[in-house]
Order: sequence, then structure tokens, then C-alpha cells
Amino acid sequence: MTGSGWRRAVRAVIGRRAQLRWVHLVLGGALLMPYYLLTAVVLAMLVRGADPFTSLRWQLVTFASALPLAAPTALLPLVRPLEATAARSLCGLPESVELAAGPAGSWDARARTAFWYGLHLAIGGLVSGLILALLPASALLVALPFTDDSYTDGLGWPHAFAGAPAELAPLAGVGLLALIMGIAAAAGALLARCAPALLGPAPADRLAAAEERAARLASRNRLARELHDSVGHALSAVTLQAGAARKVLDTDPDFAREALAAIEETTREAVGELDSVLGLLREGEDGPAPAPAPSPTLMDLDGLLTRTRAAGVAVELTAPGTLDRLPPVVSREAYRIVQEGLSNALRHAGRVPVRLRIAEDRKKVEITMENPVDGTTRTRPTGGGRGLRGIAERVTLLRGTCAWDTVDGVWRLTVRLPLEAAR
Repeated sequence: MTGSGWRRAVRAVIGRRAQLRWVHLVLGGALLMPYYLLTAVVLAMLVRGADPFTSLRWQLVTFASALPLAAPTALLPLVRPLEATAARSLCGLPESVELAAGPAGSWDARARTAFWYGLHLAIGGLVSGLILALLPASALLVALPFTDDSYTDGLGWPHAFAGAPAELAPLAGVGLLALIMGIAAAAGALLARCAPALLGPAPADRLAAAEERAARLASRNRLARELHDSVGHALSAVTLQAGAARKVLDTDPDFAREALAAIEETTREAVGELDSVLGLLREGEDGPAPAPAPSPTLMDLDGLLTRTRAAGVAVELTAPGTLDRLPPVVSREAYRIVQEGLSNALRHAGRVPVRLRIAEDRKKVEITMENPVDGTTRTRPTGGGRGLRGIAERVTLLRGTCAWDTVDGVWRLTVRLPLEAAR
């Protein structure tokens, strides 16, 4: 064995991690002791000739009988997290190893916890027993050549070294001590290897955690889309409205007043939607969130178009006479899609005319938006940004289709939302 190999072996036996694992093993032996004593008393009362306190055979019988009595204790809710904390702290498990953080939620997890608890107590009890029995024997052998051996008369086994070379007993004592330490190190390593499998989350727990993370991410994405579409559109509209009002403030004060009124209304609605979204984000921190404000639908489309026109953008709308027959979820998502389409026109094409067409039948609603672009306007790069990605996410949730492209100098967004799945 090389020098580095010897150092690793020594660290494995007497290093800090090994010391902590020794503590873990002794803890297991201590936890087993009440069950052992109870079983010993019961055996001494029920079985004639049973001697669990002095007979090695009966001690082993008592030990084996105490383990099934101890294992069901793991069904208590606090045992699993406590054992997981002890295993992580004393077995030297890395932070990347995932262990239980709470009580078992399934019978599979309870069974694995009971098996771990029984294994911990069994190995801890055996190692503790070996330490109590062999450690004094090791010290006795080391001291045998240098002391009066009259105190070994009642033991018998030290006389096996009578007539042997004087250094043989100390060597045997040191070897016995090394055996104890090696067994303890191997037992600690075995428990460390078993901990992730027995105290880690069950497949059902992993699935539940994955579903919770997915739901949390979906909620965050939904809130991000709401913020982007509502507040982003409001900021784009307000920017153009303020610019238009500034340019005609002296020449057309009536238009300037209309633009300022539109800015006031736009910002008021944006602040209301922002408060609603922030209330949802704070839910659970400051108590129950307030009831969210009603989300706008296609029935509120006139107000959206009025504010957009106040920014100097001519919007031509072609739509059925009424849109109140659409399912609420489709109507809400369609409003946000139109809002984002207008925001794209405001941000990347400026004050250009926008043609908006909404058509519906029994199976779907179709939204088409077009606006001209030229070399001087800032068009969206291929692949889209957050707004177009948000539109695609909304459409996907409703199992619809969407497409956008620039053809012959005209930017066109086409969205189809099925009605059957939303009813």
C-alpha cells in the first residue's frame, strides 16, 4: 500500500468523519438499550432458565428479540426526520444527498424508515457490545506483561499467553483494538451507504415534489405573462401617448388633453393589475391575498383600442357584433393576445396602422393582426421575445395554434383558439 493509501486508511478509521460515525453507532446502541432491558426482563420472567444478563447465548437471543420490538417505533412521525438529521450530521453525507425532511407520507416510506431504524439499532448495538467487551480485553492484553496477572484468574483466556513471548500479548491487544476500530469504520460506512436509499424520498414523494415545483413554475410563468402583457402594454402606450401630446401641445391642445386623459386611464388600470399580481405573489407571506381584480376579456376590447388610438395608432377592427358567447377562459386569453399584439406594434413599428380581425365559429376563434413594417422600424428578430413567447404559451395551454411572420413588408400574427376544450 502506498503512503497516500495508508493515510486514507488511517483517516477512514480515526478521522473526524470516522469519529462522528462512531457517535452515530453508539447512539444506535443507546436507543436499543430500553428495548433490550424490557425484553430481558420479559424473557427472565417467562422462560425458565433464561439468563439474559450473564449468558452470552441468552444475550444474543434477547438482542435478536428486541429488534422487532424497536423497529415499529420508526412509525412515529418525528423518527424519520430525526434519523435523517442524525444520519446527515454524523455519517458525513454531502449536501447533494437528498434525505427526508418530514414524516413518511406513504407505507413504502414507512417501511423503509422502519428497516433503517432497525438496521441502525442492530449495527449500533453490535458495535457498542463489541466495544464494551473487547476494548477492556485489548487494554488487559497490552498491560499483561507489565502487571501481576493474578487479576486474570477469573477470566481464563489470558492464560493462553502463558509461556508465550512477552511481546505477544501487547501485539494481540493492539490487533484487537485495530479490529474494533476497523469494524466500527466498516459499520459506519455501511450505514452511510444505506441512508440515501432508506431515508431518501420515496418515488411518490419525488413525484409529489416534482408536481409541486411544476405547479409553482407554471404559476410564476402565468404571473410573469400577466405582468408583461398588462404593464408592458401600458408602458408602451403611455410612452407613445406622452410623445404625441408633447409634439402637439401647442398646435392641437384638444388632442393633447385626450392623450393625457388616456395616459391617466392607462396607468390607473396598469396599477390596479400590478397590485393584483403582487397580491398573489405575497400570498402566504402576509396572510391570504386579497381577491384578484377581474381579468379583462374581449368584452373590454373597446377600452383597449381607445387607449391605443390615443397613442396615435390607427386600429381597424373587424369582429362579430358580440363576443360574449365565448368561454371566459378563451375570452381572457384572447384579450391578452390582442393586447400583446398591439404592444408589439407600438414598440417595434411605431405609429403605423394596425388591422385586427376576430372571427369565430362553433369550433374556434381566430385572431389576425397585421401592421406594415419597413427598414426604418425595429422589427422583432426571428424567434420572438418574451411577448411572443407568452402568446405561444397562452395558445399552448388552450391547445391552439399560432404563427407570426413578415411577408411583403407586413407583419402578421395569426392565432386560432379551439372552443370545445374550454367549455
